Amino acid sequence: MPDFGRFGDVAVTLDDGFVALAEVQRPPNNFFDHALIASLADAFEALDAEAGCRAIVLASDGRHFCAGANFASKEPATTGTSGTHLYDEAVRLFATQTPVVAAVQGAAIGGGLGLALMPDFRVAAPEARFSANFARLGFHHGFGLSVTLPRLVGPQAAAELLYTGRRLKGEEAHALGLCDRLVALADVRDEAHALAAEIATSAPLAIASIRETLRGGLADEIRTATDREKAEQDRLQRTADFKEGTRAMAERRAPRFEGR
Repeated sequence: MPDFGRFGDVAVTLDDGFVALAEVQRPPNNFFDHALIASLADAFEALDAEAGCRAIVLASDGRHFCAGANFASKEPATTGTSGTHLYDEAVRLFATQTPVVAAVQGAAIGGGLGLALMPDFRVAAPEARFSANFARLGFHHGFGLSVTLPRLVGPQAAAELLYTGRRLKGEEAHALGLCDRLVALADVRDEAHALAAEIATSAPLAIASIRETLRGGLADEIRTATDREKAEQDRLQRTADFKEGTRAMAERRAPRFEGR
């Protein structure tokens, strides 16, 4: 497919079937930070303005779709040089207008799950793993999961996943509604492209109208949710429990929380 452009660590190609591929290139784990989400928002806004694009496949190079934030990084993950917060860039991403299909080949964990739930649809493999593991780290969930997770699985299932932080395999995620199609690992990208291509053959004005009906207020909901989420994350990241949770994750052991 011909190159459309490069946006930081996101490479974008666009084929003659009106389908773009936006590939995150931070293998193998594709950890996210402010710069990555800003790059995705830049890429998707550019594709919104491109008449030759009617659907986007969001994929990642490497073993995992997005294994979350890189807590080991010495660089700030949430604030960029522009002074905007990571979640401001996430709101920009949710506000884009072109339908998106995610190809989830491996882990979508923490904020990586939040990123995986931004697209309209998800195609996953049995090897995929989904987890909102924030409480297991000792802090509040983010990336708009307060909105997106209940929309997909219902409030009770969302509460269970957020309270426990448990990890779902691809089959259970599919049964619960976290992903829309489950295919063999080798077929994930092809199936995601096939779904995007099917969308691209529909009337573009009709798709835009339908999507606005279904998702038109979503970015505003995400902004309201992330205002609460980031305030609680900031508060809880100052606790001993958060220090214990991240330390336990790094040491690959069960955390010992004390409620302080």
